[in-house]
Amino acid sequence: MSEPSSARWVFRATVYKSPRSRGFVGYGDADPSNVSSLVHGAEMRVAGTRAVNRALRKAYGIGLCSVEELGWAPRSNDSGSSGQSKLPVNGNNGHPNGQPRLRDRLCLLIRRYKLDASLVKAYAADFCNTPTLREASKDQVEAFINDLARRAANDLPALICQLNSYTKPQEAQP
Repeated sequence: MSEPSSARWVFRATVYKSPRSRGFVGYGDADPSNVSSLVHGAEMRVAGTRAVNRALRKAYGIGLCSVEELGWAPRSNDSGSSGQSKLPVNGNNGHPNGQPRLRDRLCLLIRRYKLDASLVKAYAADFCNTPTLREASKDQVEAFINDLARRAANDLPALICQLNSYTKPQEAQP
């Protein structure tokens, strides 16, 4: 007998970096309201994957979220759709307006185009004319993300060159 489609799953995962490690714990939950319509019926596996990913990120200090965290599917390159990204029904990642969070959109862009997250962050602060990205307004961050997506899609080499200009110079070794 299968579980009802409205089941909510919660998992706990622990990652041990060494035999003496106390472990890094991550929890993952999933139900039909916070997963992509593409994986409805597989909420148990999504919850397990989220728990493992969160524990791994804690253990190894990874600042980017995993795609499974987002609860919606990115547009594929071969979808043949016009410039609009289609979000699945019920794939709203728990957000009432059905749109993913700005941070989630930025994470996806960084992953999709294999960008250096620290350079994107430095570029974002510069773009928003703020000392740090945290100090930028929501509208500024949204404008930055839209510009980054447009530039990555239209001229990725130029964007990478721009990002590389934010690399901190290394001190020469004697």
